[in-house]
Amino acid sequence: MTTQDLLVDVLLAVGVAAQLLCSIGVAVMHSVFDRLHYAAAATTVGPFLILAALLIRVGLTTQGLEAIAAIGVLFLANPLVVNATARAARRMDYGGVDALPEEKGS
Repeated sequence: MTTQDLLVDVLLAVGVAAQLLCSIGVAVMHSVFDRLHYAAAATTVGPFLILAALLIRVGLTTQGLEAIAAIGVLFLANPLVVNATARAARRMDYGGVDALPEEKGS
């Protein structure tokens, strides 16, 4: 086993572990807002580690560039999706997105 193979294995293991932890977090959290934290993390940490492992293995080939594009879209779309989901959940739970009286500072 070469150093490159070991590095790829470590990156994949840590990336998969991060995805597993995020999935468990989404499953066990009680509110939609808590779940969103784990769902957002699932689109950053794990995919970037897996992308790094792929780029070490195949380099900047067509596969590598396609993976970069896919992870880039995932990373850029994540804030939009999380924000839209949080706003929709807040509308459903509280009837709007405006601050509640107890949330306003004095």
